[in-house]
Amino acid sequence: MKTKKKISITIDESLYRAVDQASRRFKVARSQLAQEALSLWLKKKTEALMIKGYKEMAVEDQGLAEIFLNAQREVLR
Repeated sequence: MKTKKKISITIDESLYRAVDQASRRFKVARSQLAQEALSLWLKKKTEALMIKGYKEMAVEDQGLAEIFLNAQREVLR
C-alpha cells in the first residue's frame, strides 16, 4: 500500500494560475499535476545522468579497446 506525503512549495503567481487553470481544464487535482511534473523532472534528470555515464563509459571502453588491440598486435608479431 502506497502512502502519500504532503509537501509545501512556493511558486510564482503566474505558474500557480497556469497550474490552477490546467487543473480545471483537465479535471485533475493540482497535487496530481505537481506529482506528474515532479516525476517527469526526475525521469528527465535520471536519463541525462545515464546518457552522460554511458558516454563516459564509451570513452573508457574505447581506450581499453585500443590498449588490448595494441597488446594483441604485440603478441601476434
